[in-house]
Amino acid sequence: MAETKTIALTINGRDRKVAAPANATLLETLRELGYFEVKSGCEKGDCGACAVLVDGEAIDSCLALTWTVAGRAVTTVAGLSLGGAKHPLIEAFEKSGAVQCGYCTPGLIVAAQSMLKDTPEPDDDDIRLGLSGNLCRCTGYTKVFDAVRDAAAVLRGAESQA
Repeated sequence: MAETKTIALTINGRDRKVAAPANATLLETLRELGYFEVKSGCEKGDCGACAVLVDGEAIDSCLALTWTVAGRAVTTVAGLSLGGAKHPLIEAFEKSGAVQCGYCTPGLIVAAQSMLKDTPEPDDDDIRLGLSGNLCRCTGYTKVFDAVRDAAAVLRGAESQA
């Protein structure tokens, strides 16, 4: 039986102490804590459905052991919209029709957020690279690219007014 470790971390802006087996993945721990927006897909890092932000960088939570994020900030797609207003990426995905079955959507939005942090004016190659770790079987990606471009424009506008 694996040893249990207790770690402190921040999930969606909330400080938490989490007890998890030393071999538990971050995906397993988050879902055990009720963060069901983090999807369990391939569980080997191929699909991106489980993507979360750790200190602002997208990772596949199925590949990270929980104890490796001790003291760090974990953000799920739900954590992007804290404060009541929908995040521009979530709005853009809904508006453009980039959400179909919805299973891959949280991971795509998290990956897009990570990419836009470093590339606020992405071209199609930037978006393709930024989302390359995420698989979607429903959309064909055209509407996803439209959503990312639209959200990037909104985010740039919001930044210029700040």
